[in-house]
Amino acid sequence: MGTTARGAAALAGAAVLALSGCSAGTGAPASAGGSGESASTADRVLRVAFNQPENHPQYIALDNMGDRLAEATDGALDIEVYPNETLGAQRETIELVQSGGLDMAYVAGPLLENFNPDFVAFNLPFTFDSQEHQRETLNDPEIVSDLYSSLDDEGIHVLGAFHGGVRSVYTSTGPVNTPEDLAGQKIRVIESDTNIEMMRLMGGSGTPMGQGEVYTAIQSGVLDGGENNELIYANLKHAEIAPYYSYTRHLMFPDYLIANPGMLESLTDDQREAFEEELAAAIEEEAELWEEQVTEAVATAEAAGAQFNEVDEEAFRTAIEPLIEQSLAGKDTARELHDAVTAAAE
Repeated sequence: MGTTARGAAALAGAAVLALSGCSAGTGAPASAGGSGESASTADRVLRVAFNQPENHPQYIALDNMGDRLAEATDGALDIEVYPNETLGAQRETIELVQSGGLDMAYVAGPLLENFNPDFVAFNLPFTFDSQEHQRETLNDPEIVSDLYSSLDDEGIHVLGAFHGGVRSVYTSTGPVNTPEDLAGQKIRVIESDTNIEMMRLMGGSGTPMGQGEVYTAIQSGVLDGGENNELIYANLKHAEIAPYYSYTRHLMFPDYLIANPGMLESLTDDQREAFEEELAAAIEEEAELWEEQVTEAVATAEAAGAQFNEVDEEAFRTAIEPLIEQSLAGKDTARELHDAVTAAAE
């Protein structure tokens, strides 16, 4: 699916904002190649932490970006993506980016609320109408420039927003149709107060946990299920231990690619320009890969025993409504950001 002209311009603009206005950062760039596992012959290898497998669209898009970046910079720069939480869970990799021990990391949107609560504006249920709506608005400098640079002093700069899928609930106990069906069930959520409260309103008990621990936790009965998109559900083989996937479609929050501002400052002007162009291309490629892989993921999960069912979506929308107002109350900037995004869908 191609983006509109407005979308392409927004992506290019996002790359520009990601590479400018970073003087507040104090982190130093990580050494090239890091652990030495990279086979790249580039002069400098930018290391990226990722918590999903190599077949995930975000991994593929950034890996391909590295190939193009190496060519565009005549071998000066490359990117090495470390999948499957090799470098730690997302919270740990944020700390590594802050210290300058890691160049970049993919992190789920809610985690940045712990550093700036205004990020909640983009993590609320039913905020985006479509993947394209999300991609264009969250990579539009007019909307996000100030927010994405707001953590520079803490060693975190948001380079851009990638699509993280549409999240639904899956359980080991049976299909979910209404919030009442989640009563008493422990459902894994990403660590944030917003997500814990969201799951409470949906009828369950939100339990934060690193993604690498979820399979065993469901298998052993510590958890009853999780909430995620079809790709992660299939790739992590959660259909084997939680075969009931119910389409609540409650969230479409972004995954951010973050970097230490010091790494960005260390790039030459030519390298920044190449990085800017290839980042915009990676965001676009990732979106196309999502569309291709969702159908495949559903088929894979069904082959492993998954059962997919529709739910009473209006019942979940109604149940979650108080969270929107509660999350934006007293947060003028967050409300303005949320309003700007929702208005763009009209």
